[in-house]
This record gives sequence, C-alpha cells and structure tokens, in this order.
Amino acid sequence: MVWTPDKPAGGGTATASVLLIEDNAAHAELVTRSFEDLEVKCEIRHLSDGESALDYLLRTGSFSSPESSPRPDLVLLDLRLPRISGLEILEAVRQRPELNGLPVVILSTSDAEGDVAKAHDLHVNGYVVKPSDFSEFSRLMHDIGAYWLGWHHSPSPNVR
Repeated sequence: MVWTPDKPAGGGTATASVLLIEDNAAHAELVTRSFEDLEVKCEIRHLSDGESALDYLLRTGSFSSPESSPRPDLVLLDLRLPRISGLEILEAVRQRPELNGLPVVILSTSDAEGDVAKAHDLHVNGYVVKPSDFSEFSRLMHDIGAYWLGWHHSPSPNVR
C-alpha cells in the first residue's frame, strides 16, 4: 500500500511503516514494488522533496498533527532532494531526542567518500548506493526491507 500526500492510503492494516524520501518517481516505484513481496506487510509513505519530508518528521506545516505524520519504522532517504538535502534532514532528525532512535538508511546514487563520511558522522544507520541494474536494485530493496522491517528489533518509542 502506498500513501502520498495526494493519495491517502486505504484498505488493510499495515504492520510496518516506511517513509520513503525520494524525488525520482521511477526509483520510488521500484522501492514500492520490491517491498510488495516482503513477508512483513508495510505501508510506504512517499515524499518527493526535503522540505515536505522535514515537515513530516518534525510535525510542522501541513503535517503538524500526529495523525498526518505517524512515526515510521524506517526512513529511506535520498541525498539529492529539492529544497532541503538528505544530509540536512538526517542532521535535523539526529538533533531531536524524539527522533534520534529512528532508523535512517541513505539510498543514493552517490558513492562519494565525502557523502558517505558525512552521513556516518551524522549517525546514519546505513548507507546504500543504488545499483543501476533493475534486478540488483529490486533485490537490494527486498533485502533492506526484510532486514529493517522483519529481522531488526528496535525499542518501542515508549521505552526511550
């Protein structure tokens, strides 16, 4: 199930929530399709620019209520975004105690050492370079989803 600000989610109950922050519509579609095959059912919320993503995560602007911005179980974050970069979003997330434990995985075409180093300095949970091959990309997304939504265990927000 995919949710976007223009297309509210409907239907069944999701057991996991992913916030996909990606400006490339084709990449977003590949991520969504790859997650459809997971044993863990999830809802993907897709935002295509950094400003909307930061509003969502910080619950400001049009996402000021918790109902419009439920906390995701995983954030997949592109680096090169319109308005606000992925690294700026990561930095803002890590400065907020209520978001500091949120798993964030950078999903980028950049393998530049500076980007990788800066992301790790900001305590990213993972940094993945998008493969150009469709089947490799699909397999990678499936593996990321299986790990972060199936195998990985995080403390409940109420425990922190």
